[in-house]
Amino acid sequence: MEVQASNKKLTFIGQKFHALGMFLLRRKAGQEVALFLRAVASIFSQNRSFKTDSKNVILQTFFTGVEIFPILFVVATLFGTVVIIEVITLMGKVGFSDVVGGLMVVVIIRELGPILTAFLIAGRSGSSLTTYTGGMVINSEVDALATMGVDPVRYLVMPGLIGGSIATFIMTIIFSSSAIGVGFLMTKVAIALTGNAINLQLTWDYLSTEILKAMTFTDFIFIIVKPLVFGCIITTNACYQAMNIPRDIRQVPKATGKSVIQSFFYIVCADVFLSLFYFLDYFNEISKII
Repeated sequence: MEVQASNKKLTFIGQKFHALGMFLLRRKAGQEVALFLRAVASIFSQNRSFKTDSKNVILQTFFTGVEIFPILFVVATLFGTVVIIEVITLMGKVGFSDVVGGLMVVVIIRELGPILTAFLIAGRSGSSLTTYTGGMVINSEVDALATMGVDPVRYLVMPGLIGGSIATFIMTIIFSSSAIGVGFLMTKVAIALTGNAINLQLTWDYLSTEILKAMTFTDFIFIIVKPLVFGCIITTNACYQAMNIPRDIRQVPKATGKSVIQSFFYIVCADVFLSLFYFLDYFNEISKII
Protein backbone atom coordinates (compact mmCIF):
# COMPACT_ATOMS: atom_id res chain seq x y z
CA MET A 1 0.00 0.00 0.00
CA GLU A 2 2.89 2.36 0.85
CA VAL A 3 4.52 1.59 -2.52
CA GLN A 4 1.28 2.31 -4.36
CA ALA A 5 0.80 5.56 -2.39
CA SER A 6 4.36 6.75 -3.12
CA ASN A 7 3.94 5.71 -6.76
CA LYS A 8 0.88 7.96 -7.07
CA LYS A 9 2.98 10.93 -5.91
CA LEU A 10 5.38 10.49 -8.85
CA THR A 11 5.03 12.50 -12.04
CA PHE A 12 4.00 10.80 -15.27
CA ILE A 13 7.63 10.41 -16.36
CA GLY A 14 8.58 9.19 -12.89
CA GLN A 15 5.86 6.54 -12.99
CA LYS A 16 7.16 5.32 -16.37
CA PHE A 17 10.71 5.04 -15.04
CA HIS A 18 9.40 3.27 -11.93
CA ALA A 19 7.45 0.80 -14.08
CA LEU A 20 10.53 0.23 -16.27
CA GLY A 21 12.70 -0.39 -13.21
CA MET A 22 10.24 -2.88 -11.72
CA PHE A 23 9.97 -4.63 -15.11
CA LEU A 24 13.77 -5.03 -15.32
CA LEU A 25 14.10 -6.23 -11.71
CA ARG A 26 11.64 -9.06 -12.42
CA ARG A 27 14.01 -10.31 -15.16
CA LYS A 28 17.16 -12.34 -14.50
CA ALA A 29 19.41 -9.94 -16.41
CA GLY A 30 18.01 -7.00 -14.43
CA GLN A 31 18.60 -8.84 -11.14
CA GLU A 32 22.21 -9.59 -12.13
CA VAL A 33 22.79 -5.92 -12.97
CA ALA A 34 21.28 -4.99 -9.59
CA LEU A 35 23.63 -7.47 -7.85
CA PHE A 36 26.60 -5.92 -9.69
CA LEU A 37 25.55 -2.41 -8.60
CA ARG A 38 25.06 -3.58 -4.99
CA ALA A 39 28.57 -5.08 -5.01
CA VAL A 40 30.04 -1.82 -6.35
CA ALA A 41 28.05 0.24 -3.82
CA SER A 42 29.26 -2.01 -0.97
CA ILE A 43 32.83 -0.81 -1.62
CA PHE A 44 31.82 2.56 -0.18
CA SER A 45 29.83 1.28 2.82
CA GLN A 46 30.72 2.74 6.22
CA ASN A 47 31.50 -0.54 8.03
CA ARG A 48 34.29 -1.49 5.60
CA SER A 49 37.55 -3.04 6.73
CA PHE A 50 40.48 -2.29 4.42
CA LYS A 51 42.57 -5.17 5.79
CA THR A 52 39.83 -7.80 5.43
CA ASP A 53 38.72 -6.54 2.02
CA SER A 54 42.29 -6.43 0.70
CA LYS A 55 42.92 -9.98 1.90
CA ASN A 56 39.72 -11.29 0.25
CA VAL A 57 40.50 -9.50 -3.03
CA ILE A 58 44.07 -10.82 -3.13
CA LEU A 59 42.89 -14.37 -2.40
CA GLN A 60 40.27 -14.11 -5.15
CA THR A 61 42.83 -12.72 -7.62
CA PHE A 62 45.23 -15.56 -6.80
CA PHE A 63 42.47 -18.16 -7.08
CA THR A 64 41.15 -16.78 -10.38
CA GLY A 65 44.44 -15.94 -12.09
CA VAL A 66 47.50 -17.72 -10.76
CA GLU A 67 46.03 -21.20 -10.41
CA ILE A 68 44.75 -21.19 -14.00
CA PHE A 69 48.12 -20.11 -15.44
CA PRO A 70 49.51 -23.57 -16.50
CA ILE A 71 46.55 -24.56 -18.68
CA LEU A 72 46.15 -21.00 -19.98
CA PHE A 73 49.81 -20.88 -20.99
CA VAL A 74 49.57 -24.18 -22.90
CA VAL A 75 46.36 -23.16 -24.71
CA ALA A 76 47.82 -19.74 -25.58
CA THR A 77 51.02 -21.26 -26.97
CA LEU A 78 49.24 -23.79 -29.16
CA PHE A 79 46.68 -21.22 -30.32
CA GLY A 80 49.39 -18.65 -31.15
CA THR A 81 51.47 -21.20 -33.04
CA VAL A 82 48.55 -22.22 -35.24
CA VAL A 83 47.53 -18.62 -35.94
CA ILE A 84 51.08 -17.48 -36.81
CA ILE A 85 51.68 -20.41 -39.17
CA GLU A 86 48.29 -20.01 -40.88
CA VAL A 87 48.53 -16.22 -41.26
CA ILE A 88 52.13 -16.16 -42.48
CA THR A 89 51.59 -19.02 -44.92
CA LEU A 90 48.27 -17.89 -46.39
CA MET A 91 49.11 -14.18 -46.65
CA GLY A 92 52.49 -14.98 -48.22
CA LYS A 93 50.84 -17.16 -50.88
CA VAL A 94 48.32 -14.51 -51.95
CA GLY A 95 50.85 -11.67 -51.79
CA PHE A 96 49.41 -9.80 -48.79
CA SER A 97 52.41 -10.03 -46.48
CA ASP A 98 51.93 -6.39 -45.46
CA VAL A 99 48.66 -7.23 -43.60
CA VAL A 100 50.20 -9.93 -41.40
CA GLY A 101 50.49 -7.53 -38.44
CA GLY A 102 46.89 -6.39 -38.80
CA LEU A 103 45.58 -9.95 -38.83
CA MET A 104 47.64 -10.89 -35.77
CA VAL A 105 46.24 -7.88 -33.89
CA VAL A 106 42.64 -8.68 -34.86
CA VAL A 107 42.77 -12.44 -34.23
CA ILE A 108 45.00 -12.71 -31.13
CA ILE A 109 45.00 -9.34 -29.34
CA ARG A 110 41.60 -7.88 -30.17
CA GLU A 111 39.15 -10.79 -30.48
CA LEU A 112 39.98 -14.43 -29.78
CA GLY A 113 42.65 -13.83 -27.12
CA PRO A 114 40.31 -12.04 -24.67
CA ILE A 115 37.40 -14.39 -25.43
CA LEU A 116 39.41 -17.62 -24.96
CA THR A 117 40.88 -16.26 -21.72
CA ALA A 118 37.40 -15.37 -20.45
CA PHE A 119 36.07 -18.83 -21.42
CA LEU A 120 38.88 -20.55 -19.52
CA ILE A 121 38.28 -18.41 -16.43
CA ALA A 122 34.50 -18.91 -16.63
CA GLY A 123 34.92 -22.67 -16.97
CA ARG A 124 37.40 -23.02 -14.14
CA SER A 125 37.13 -20.12 -11.68
CA GLY A 126 33.52 -19.10 -12.37
CA SER A 127 32.24 -22.65 -11.83
CA SER A 128 34.31 -23.00 -8.65
CA LEU A 129 32.93 -19.71 -7.31
CA THR A 130 29.37 -20.89 -7.95
CA THR A 131 30.03 -24.22 -6.20
CA TYR A 132 31.71 -22.56 -3.20
CA THR A 133 29.07 -19.86 -2.69
CA GLY A 134 26.21 -22.25 -3.46
CA GLY A 135 27.47 -24.61 -0.75
CA MET A 136 27.45 -21.72 1.73
CA VAL A 137 23.86 -20.88 0.75
CA ILE A 138 22.67 -24.48 1.24
CA ASN A 139 24.45 -24.78 4.61
CA SER A 140 22.81 -21.50 5.73
CA GLU A 141 26.25 -19.88 6.16
CA VAL A 142 25.10 -16.89 4.08
CA ASP A 143 22.10 -16.44 6.41
CA ALA A 144 24.48 -16.68 9.37
CA LEU A 145 26.61 -13.87 7.92
CA ALA A 146 23.53 -11.66 7.59
CA THR A 147 22.48 -12.53 11.16
CA MET A 148 25.91 -11.43 12.45
CA GLY A 149 25.54 -8.11 10.64
CA VAL A 150 27.90 -8.99 7.77
CA ASP A 151 26.65 -8.02 4.31
CA PRO A 152 26.91 -11.20 2.18
CA VAL A 153 27.21 -9.13 -1.00
CA ARG A 154 30.17 -7.22 0.42
CA TYR A 155 31.79 -10.33 1.91
CA LEU A 156 31.29 -12.73 -1.04
CA VAL A 157 30.40 -10.87 -4.24
CA MET A 158 32.55 -7.71 -3.98
CA PRO A 159 35.94 -9.51 -3.57
CA GLY A 160 35.01 -11.87 -6.40
CA LEU A 161 34.07 -8.95 -8.62
CA ILE A 162 37.28 -6.95 -8.06
CA GLY A 163 39.65 -9.91 -7.83
CA GLY A 164 38.07 -11.66 -10.82
CA SER A 165 38.25 -8.53 -12.99
CA ILE A 166 41.90 -7.86 -12.09
CA ALA A 167 42.84 -11.50 -12.72
CA THR A 168 41.00 -11.60 -16.06
CA PHE A 169 42.86 -8.46 -17.19
CA ILE A 170 46.27 -9.87 -16.19
CA MET A 171 45.57 -13.29 -17.70
CA THR A 172 44.42 -11.73 -20.98
CA ILE A 173 47.71 -9.85 -21.27
CA ILE A 174 49.64 -13.05 -20.48
CA PHE A 175 47.55 -15.04 -22.98
CA SER A 176 48.21 -12.61 -25.86
CA SER A 177 51.90 -12.27 -24.96
CA SER A 178 52.36 -16.04 -24.73
CA ALA A 179 50.45 -16.63 -27.97
CA ILE A 180 52.68 -14.23 -29.88
CA GLY A 181 56.04 -14.70 -28.11
CA VAL A 182 56.09 -18.42 -27.35
CA GLY A 183 53.97 -19.12 -30.43
CA PHE A 184 56.70 -17.50 -32.53
CA LEU A 185 59.35 -19.79 -30.98
CA MET A 186 57.16 -22.86 -31.59
CA THR A 187 56.65 -21.72 -35.18
CA LYS A 188 60.43 -21.47 -35.68
CA VAL A 189 60.80 -25.00 -34.27
CA ALA A 190 58.07 -26.25 -36.62
CA ILE A 191 59.81 -24.56 -39.57
CA ALA A 192 63.14 -26.13 -38.63
CA LEU A 193 61.59 -29.59 -38.25
CA THR A 194 59.84 -29.42 -41.64
CA GLY A 195 62.92 -28.01 -43.40
CA ASN A 196 61.11 -25.01 -44.91
CA ALA A 197 63.36 -22.37 -43.34
CA ILE A 198 64.55 -21.27 -46.77
CA ASN A 199 61.03 -20.71 -48.10
CA LEU A 200 59.68 -18.97 -45.00
CA GLN A 201 61.91 -16.20 -43.67
CA LEU A 202 60.23 -15.29 -40.39
CA THR A 203 62.09 -13.14 -37.86
CA TRP A 204 61.00 -11.70 -34.52
CA ASP A 205 61.89 -8.17 -35.64
CA TYR A 206 59.61 -8.48 -38.66
CA LEU A 207 56.70 -9.96 -36.68
CA SER A 208 56.88 -7.56 -33.72
CA THR A 209 57.33 -4.52 -35.96
CA GLU A 210 54.31 -5.45 -38.10
CA ILE A 211 52.14 -6.00 -34.98
CA LEU A 212 53.14 -2.69 -33.38
CA LYS A 213 52.57 -0.85 -36.66
CA ALA A 214 49.05 -2.32 -36.94
CA MET A 215 47.96 -1.44 -33.38
CA THR A 216 45.92 1.70 -32.86
CA PHE A 217 45.07 3.78 -29.79
CA THR A 218 41.60 2.20 -29.79
CA ASP A 219 43.18 -1.25 -29.56
CA PHE A 220 45.05 -0.22 -26.41
CA ILE A 221 41.79 1.06 -24.88
CA PHE A 222 39.96 -2.19 -25.60
CA ILE A 223 42.88 -4.27 -24.28
CA ILE A 224 41.99 -2.74 -20.89
CA VAL A 225 38.20 -2.50 -21.22
CA LYS A 226 37.33 -5.95 -22.59
CA PRO A 227 38.95 -8.12 -19.88
CA LEU A 228 37.50 -5.93 -17.13
CA VAL A 229 34.00 -6.24 -18.61
CA PHE A 230 34.38 -10.00 -19.07
CA GLY A 231 35.66 -10.38 -15.50
CA CYS A 232 32.65 -8.49 -14.11
CA ILE A 233 30.29 -10.65 -16.15
CA ILE A 234 31.85 -13.96 -15.05
CA THR A 235 31.99 -13.22 -11.32
CA THR A 236 28.61 -11.47 -11.09
CA ASN A 237 26.86 -14.27 -12.97
CA ALA A 238 28.62 -16.96 -10.90
CA CYS A 239 27.59 -15.30 -7.61
CA TYR A 240 24.02 -14.66 -8.81
CA GLN A 241 23.52 -18.33 -9.78
CA ALA A 242 24.91 -19.43 -6.40
CA MET A 243 22.92 -17.01 -4.24
CA ASN A 244 19.63 -17.98 -5.93
CA ILE A 245 20.18 -21.71 -5.69
CA PRO A 246 17.32 -23.81 -4.18
CA ARG A 247 18.02 -25.40 -0.76
CA ASP A 248 18.87 -28.75 -2.32
CA ILE A 249 22.41 -30.12 -2.64
CA ARG A 250 21.46 -31.72 -5.99
CA GLN A 251 20.92 -28.24 -7.44
CA VAL A 252 24.61 -27.24 -7.00
CA PRO A 253 25.99 -28.99 -10.11
CA LYS A 254 22.97 -27.77 -12.09
CA ALA A 255 23.62 -24.17 -11.02
CA THR A 256 27.34 -24.58 -11.78
CA GLY A 257 26.67 -25.76 -15.33
CA LYS A 258 24.15 -22.97 -15.86
CA SER A 259 26.69 -20.43 -14.59
CA VAL A 260 29.32 -21.51 -17.13
CA ILE A 261 26.97 -21.67 -20.12
CA GLN A 262 25.37 -18.30 -19.37
CA SER A 263 28.79 -16.71 -18.83
CA PHE A 264 29.81 -17.92 -22.30
CA PHE A 265 26.64 -16.40 -23.76
CA TYR A 266 27.03 -13.08 -21.94
CA ILE A 267 30.72 -12.83 -22.94
CA VAL A 268 29.91 -13.29 -26.64
CA CYS A 269 27.06 -10.75 -26.41
CA ALA A 270 29.35 -8.25 -24.67
CA ASP A 271 32.05 -8.80 -27.28
CA VAL A 272 29.59 -8.12 -30.10
CA PHE A 273 28.39 -4.97 -28.32
CA LEU A 274 31.95 -3.69 -27.75
CA SER A 275 32.88 -4.51 -31.36
CA LEU A 276 30.13 -2.19 -32.63
CA PHE A 277 32.70 0.60 -32.42
CA TYR A 278 34.91 -1.21 -34.95
CA PHE A 279 31.89 -2.05 -37.14
CA LEU A 280 30.92 1.63 -37.32
CA ASP A 281 34.52 2.55 -38.11
CA TYR A 282 34.64 -0.04 -40.91
CA PHE A 283 31.37 1.22 -42.40
CA ASN A 284 32.67 4.80 -42.35
CA GLU A 285 35.84 3.73 -44.17
CA ILE A 286 33.81 1.78 -46.76
CA SER A 287 31.49 4.74 -47.35
CA LYS A 288 34.53 6.97 -47.96
CA ILE A 289 35.87 4.52 -50.56
CA ILE A 290 32.51 4.17 -52.33
